[in-house]
Amino acid sequence: MSNGPDQQQPSRILRTVGNAHGRLVHTRRVQAIAQAVTPLVRPHAALLDIGCGDGTLAARIAAQVEGLSVTGLEIMTRPDSAIPVTSFDGEHIPLDDNAVDYAMMIDVLHHTDDPTILLREAARVARVAVILKDHRMERPLARLTLRFMDWVGNKPHGVTLPYNYWPEKRWRETWKQLGLHPQHFATQLGLYPRPANWIFEKGLHFIALLQTTNP
Repeated sequence: MSNGPDQQQPSRILRTVGNAHGRLVHTRRVQAIAQAVTPLVRPHAALLDIGCGDGTLAARIAAQVEGLSVTGLEIMTRPDSAIPVTSFDGEHIPLDDNAVDYAMMIDVLHHTDDPTILLREAARVARVAVILKDHRMERPLARLTLRFMDWVGNKPHGVTLPYNYWPEKRWRETWKQLGLHPQHFATQLGLYPRPANWIFEKGLHFIALLQTTNP
């Protein structure tokens, strides 16, 4: 039958794309985000990485912050995770209120149908702050560029892609609604080298430290 090779071809293409993305982008991304997050975290604290993937980023941050304890949550846990990881349903965090000092979500919320649900849960379990890295639409053709980036970086790994991107104004309105107070907001993260940063970074990314109002 002729349809066998045709069915396998997309898988080969996706594997090739995924491998290339890992070599060219992923390592630099982890380094840049770890460098941005590390100064935001207090020593001897507890950090929960929600949607942690293989835990590489959280492990790198823990290696740079004295006494930092890190754990992760993931919909599909991996046997080779770099940190202790618990599975969850993607909406409800299986922890008590104020269970950790920091709840961190790195490029997670735009993969959800309603970012408010998981963000509210993160605020509930974090005593000190929520650390958030996500996308923002603050330039022409932002949605088209972000969709392309998401497809290249995540489609090879079977990640859900609802392409749910928000402008900065909507992020800030949601934080206010949930009682989250921005203490740090950065948009120049060094995720890509020049000149790629003009295409794939400018106006598209942010990292925020959002203080919670938990007692």
